[in-house]
Amino acid sequence: MRARPLPGLLILCVALLAAVAAKAELPKQVTVATNPPGTTYYAVASGLAKVVSGAAGLQMVVQPYSGTSTMLPLLNTGEVDFGLVNAVDMGLSYRGPGFKVGGRNPFPHAPNLRLVMRGSPLLVGLLVRKDSPIKNVHDVKGKRMTGEYPAHLAVWYNMFGHLASAGLTWQDVRVVPVPAVNDGVDALVQGRADVTEHALGSAKVKEADSAVGVRHVSIDCTADGEKRLRAAVPGYYPRVVKAGSATAIVGDTCFIAYDSYLAAGKDLADEVVEAVLKALWENESQLWPIHPTLKEWTRARAVGPDVTIPYHPAAIRFYKERGEWKPEMDELQQKLLALNP
Repeated sequence: MRARPLPGLLILCVALLAAVAAKAELPKQVTVATNPPGTTYYAVASGLAKVVSGAAGLQMVVQPYSGTSTMLPLLNTGEVDFGLVNAVDMGLSYRGPGFKVGGRNPFPHAPNLRLVMRGSPLLVGLLVRKDSPIKNVHDVKGKRMTGEYPAHLAVWYNMFGHLASAGLTWQDVRVVPVPAVNDGVDALVQGRADVTEHALGSAKVKEADSAVGVRHVSIDCTADGEKRLRAAVPGYYPRVVKAGSATAIVGDTCFIAYDSYLAAGKDLADEVVEAVLKALWENESQLWPIHPTLKEWTRARAVGPDVTIPYHPAAIRFYKERGEWKPEMDELQQKLLALNP
């Protein structure tokens, strides 16, 4: 007996039920791992979580960690759902110990990392007390500079990059060991260090400025300085911040800039990735008033040919549907996947 075709209304009902079931599969809550309160990344993650929670049909909760070296293994295994991390740390961790920058790669190997959305650049700058004789990076030679950063390895690379722009190394300064970026600012405020660093416009910088008065100082932004910086840490580039545009910017100041990534593990469900990405994509203007860094978290920056980890399959599909995934991106994706066969 030949099966009769389903009536159009029944087909429509089945499709609607399938769509409802797919939506029901979304978890009630997802986590986004990032740096501690007081850091720019914590503020940015909080902004992303606010927009996602209001538009994605799930709640995004910020989970702070001491640094990327502690959160990336959890992102790799899926113990946290998303992570807000920078491109340099991500690339080092994804590629593993065989790939080194500055002669080292202490990050745990995390081959399951996948990019969901490339976001705004993070700007980090050297920080001194307002009454310090240090005027720029060349003046830090022989001074007490925070270093080591075992719980926050990203900052070790930041400091290495600052020094490299001036042709300096760790041997040119007196290292004051600190575990993480906020501890470095505490050492400066307490008088145990002459120079440290922090992100532009962070709450921690505002706190330090209220306590003792601080100011950012420039890296070497000459053509030679830029060349040294880019060679030292692939992914870094210089950017000048205008005087008065943020706390501790008393003159035009040259910072290190590098891109922020919203990333996930490769096994995170496609529908979760798509829901979060769709919420950010359709509500980007809601991000901009939350924090100055989020002003550059835009659709135009979401996909690019200079990323350091492969994209999540659901993100690729999302961008292809919107015409943002260009053919050359397929070749880049395969090259990046081949680094961890």
